[in-house]
Formats: sequence, structure tokens, C-alpha cells
Amino acid sequence: MFSSVKGFEGQQYSALKSQCQQSGKLFEDPLFPPTDASLFYQGNRIGRVHWKRPKELCDDPHLFVDGISAHDLHQGQLGNCWFVAACSSLASRESLWQKVIPDWKEQEWDTEKPQSYAGIFHFRFWRFGEWVDVVIDDRLPTVDGNLVYCHSNDSNEFWSALVEKAYAKLYGCYEALDGGNTADALVDFTGGVSEPMDLDEGQFATDEAARNELFERVLKVHNRGGLISCSIRATTSADMEARLACGLVKGHAYGVTDVRKVRLGHGLLAYFKSEKLSMIRMRNPWGEREWNGPWSDSSEEWQKVSKSEREKLGVTVEDDGEFWMNFEDFCKYFTDLILCRLINTSYLSIHKTWEEAVVHGSWSTHDDPRRNRSGGCINQKPTYLQNPQYVFDVTKSEDEVLICLQQRDRRARPSEGKGENLAIGFDLHRVELNRKYRMHITQQKVGSSIYINSRCVFLRQDLKEGRYVIIPTTFDPGMEGDFLLRLFTDVPADCRELTLDEPPQTCWSGLCGYPQLVTQVHVVAADGLLAQDSDGASDPYVIIRCEGEKVRSSVFKDTCNPQFDVKGLFYRKKAKEGVLIEIWNHNIIKDSFLGQVSLKADPNDQQLQHTVHLRDRGNQQSNDLPGTLTVRVLTSDVLTNI
Repeated sequence: MFSSVKGFEGQQYSALKSQCQQSGKLFEDPLFPPTDASLFYQGNRIGRVHWKRPKELCDDPHLFVDGISAHDLHQGQLGNCWFVAACSSLASRESLWQKVIPDWKEQEWDTEKPQSYAGIFHFRFWRFGEWVDVVIDDRLPTVDGNLVYCHSNDSNEFWSALVEKAYAKLYGCYEALDGGNTADALVDFTGGVSEPMDLDEGQFATDEAARNELFERVLKVHNRGGLISCSIRATTSADMEARLACGLVKGHAYGVTDVRKVRLGHGLLAYFKSEKLSMIRMRNPWGEREWNGPWSDSSEEWQKVSKSEREKLGVTVEDDGEFWMNFEDFCKYFTDLILCRLINTSYLSIHKTWEEAVVHGSWSTHDDPRRNRSGGCINQKPTYLQNPQYVFDVTKSEDEVLICLQQRDRRARPSEGKGENLAIGFDLHRVELNRKYRMHITQQKVGSSIYINSRCVFLRQDLKEGRYVIIPTTFDPGMEGDFLLRLFTDVPADCRELTLDEPPQTCWSGLCGYPQLVTQVHVVAADGLLAQDSDGASDPYVIIRCEGEKVRSSVFKDTCNPQFDVKGLFYRKKAKEGVLIEIWNHNIIKDSFLGQVSLKADPNDQQLQHTVHLRDRGNQQSNDLPGTLTVRVLTSDVLTNI
């Protein structure tokens, strides 16, 4: 995974550390100096700051004291609970934090070789499709001898403060971390895909079946190594950081540190009863202020659980910011949930393996509409289809598809005058099975993301077999920026950009001819087909033929009235030849013919939808076969009209 790690701003940790060890001087980072510019955008907000190395703050500094845990994180004077909450989740995942904190044993202070210490650290974050290695020195901002920002319970433990400094360097300064997005931090720590969920919208507090289904999903993400965060939405500025009577805090990101089904009862009886409660554990980044309702640290509900089960869960009666809730109460109080899935692409894994497609693109403006790639959202009808378009195939009868659109973060480096992210989103259209050129009319829209000025937008959707086009857009036309599109499917989807508007003219066009017409054929359904199978039905499929090209649908099992909903697109050189549609019955040895329809597909035909009787081969009027076919046909003599 890290063979292609890129040094941030060109700095190489190993080379810089060797230089320091040879010179005997501690590292001083010229790119992130101990000045107010590394703290704030504009001017000092907290008074005189002294930058001190850990050795100046304690006698025995360490990266970790007694390992790493969520309790090592306490939010300082920054409004970056989103970052601290993500770190809390990260700390519970050894395989993940060791990616963010590489060579952690080598980076630790060595008490036996103090001369080897060079005052330099490095941490890794996933940014816009690649892992970035960020080098920092160990000078940390303090006021009155205390760390200003993130710090640990143990005064001689510094991993959380150093990771925060590296993250601040990535963003430009510490203040850039004030008021961010937990979903972004989770992605930065893992390279995964974050799915934000509105718990109020899903009505999980009142719908038990939906709640149980959600818990299974949350448990699966947790058990497969994903990271999870949650919060209670603050609707007004006065609501921010408001503490509810139950002990929870509004507008505050909590890191989820465990998800379990907890066995109730004591002794052998508990195993025979098999009664389990859906539970979730989380942590407040302030390191205090806990939930005080059912299943809080000292509540009587814990008497329903055996001592061994409580020890296994790590239940402690301390105001350490970490607490358990049952999932029903969780859905009652919390409004927002973020699931960050780790996308497994290894064929050696026992868990679900995803096929990943990654494409880089950009929204760019141009005076020529054919070359403009910044058309705005679907509300901008004249320009919408000028946006970039990406086609992919679902080759299973149905597939769960994850789509993530990420823009290059403008919150990082706001000093460059690009402090606000664009409002972005995307639509998903089901198109013809053989489409190779860009869409020029909107097709069947089957899904869309929200539009928001966040770094990422996400969609998880079950899609039927077919070909689809993703159109990533900015909300307003004329906006420019880079984006990363990630697509995850169960089987390879062959995702690629549609760049051409129509078939290209070549040196052979003069000899072989060039298309004069474009025709879209949409076979909607058939009705009353002949039942050819012993069970009184058929297994029909449809083939659309035009000038040597054909489009074939999947097989529809056990029906005489299939809802085909299949489209084909044909660029036609011979206007008189028309289109032939055949229906066949799928058999084990040899498929059998059910009927056909021949259509002229004339651009002057104003009737888009036709319901026609099936005919036998030869197309004679007297050769009608059982069944009718409903077809929509659209033809134009302008190749960029469909």
C-alpha cells in the first residue's frame, strides 16, 4: 500500500533525520516554523505562545505510554472535536494507527541511546487518492507550560499532539482544523469511504426493524476494521456545545470505540437464554462529560450482565469520557452517524472483496459548449450534460454499488484564496447497453447524491444489471476544480470516461460511409408471450439488431409478460434498413424463437411509443404470433441529439 507514498512538500523523513544525526542538531522544520503563521490565518488569538520540545515539558517523554488508546486524546483550545473523535476511533484499531504512525517503534524515544534522537517525526495521511508522508519537528505550542491543543492523560505521552501538528501542517495551520468534518478525517486516516447518515430521516428511533438492520450494518463496519463517528446536530449557534440533561453534548463529534451484542444474565443460564442487547460504546473528545442514562458507567443495568462480561467490555466507573449506550437510546438521541468503510480489494480476504475503479477528472470552462466541462447541476438544463461523464457496467442481476466523489480540498491552504469548498454532487443515469458516446439528452435517472460544499459526497445503491453513466457536477455552472471519482462494485465494472460526442470521422468514412441517423430503441415490455416451457411460462430475452450490431438483454425467468426495460443506441448509415427486435426463449440445449418486430425508425415519426404484435420470420401479415411488444423509438438526423 505504501510503495507509492509521496513526501509532503518533497520532504523525505529518512534523509532529514540522517542529516540531523550527523550534525548533532535537532530538526527544525523550515516549512512549519514556530511562529504565529503556523497557528493562525490572521493574528494571534490566545496570547504569547512558547514552542517547546517534549524534553522541555517533562523528564521522560514518550510517543506512547502503556500503548495507545482513546483515553490518550483530550481536545485543547481548538474546535477540532471532529479530528479528535476520528483519532479516538483510530486508536482502537491497531492495524490502522500503525499506518498513520509508521515505524512507531523506531520513532519512540530510546532511553538507552539518547544521542539518536533527532527531534523529527513523520505521519501518513491519505489525500486525494494517494498516501502522503508529513514530516514535522517536535516543537509544540504551549501557554504557561501547558500544551495549547490536543494532549494526553499522561503528561509525558505525545503521540496525539504530534499527529495533530502533522495534520495542521497538511492543512496550512492549526486554525484550519477549527470546525472540520469527521468524515474527512476518517478518510484521511484510512483511505476508506465515508457514508454519512441522517438518523432522524431514517426514523431509526421508532422503527425497530430499520434500527436492527442499521445495527447489523454498523456492527459489520466495525468488525471489518472500519471507523465510526456520531454527533447530535446543533440547529443554532447557541446550541453548539450545549449539554443535555442526559449528559450528551450537542454539536460535538464522538468517536465510536466499540460495537457489541452484549449477553445478559449470569452463569450458564445466560448462555442458554441467549438474550443479547445491541450496544455501542463511544468517547467524548473532551475526556469528560458522559451519558448518564441507562447503561452509563454506574447504572444499575450493568447488574444484568455477569462480572466476566463486564470485564470483557472494559466497563469502568470513571468520568473518562468513554461510555456505553444501548442502540435504541443511541438512535433516540444522536442525529448523525458516519460509517467509514475500509474497502477491501484483496482476493485473499475472507471478507467481501470489492472491485475498485478510480478516475481523476476536473470541471473546466470553455467557450465552446462541446469542450466545456462545467455545466452545473441538473437544474441547469442547457449546460448540465456538458459536465464530465463516466460509464460503467453492472454485469450481475443486481449489485451493491458504492460511489464516492471527492474534490481537492480547498480548506487546506486557505491562504491561497480558496478557503471554501465547492458545492458538489453527482447523478446516476441508466443508459443504453451499448452506449459509447456522451449523453446529449437526460436518460433514466436512478440515483443521486446530496449537493453540499463538503470534500466528499457518497452514494450506496443496489443497481440492476445494465449500463450506467455517472455525471459529477458542481451545483453552479462555470465553477472549476479537480475531483476524484471512486467506484466500488462486486465484479469489475469497466469504468471509463465518455469523451467523444459522436462516432469520429476517419479516413475510412469516405469508403465505408458515415452515420446519417441516430436511433434509440427502448424495449419496454412484452405481454402475452407463448408459454413454451413445461411449467406454463417461458424464459424470454430480447435482441435488438441494427446494421450488424446487436444488443441483448438478460433472461427473464418464468414469465410470459416480461418487463424488459432495455435500451440500445444505433448510429445508422442506411436509413431504409430500420431496426429488428427479436424475442427468444432461453432453453438448456437450444433457444427457441418467440417472435419479432421490424421498425422503420424514421426521424419524421412523431409517435414515440408503439405497441405492436409479434410476427413470425418473414414478417407476413398473416403470420402473427402470440404476444405484443411495447417499444419507444427516438430517431434524429443530428447525431448529437440523443
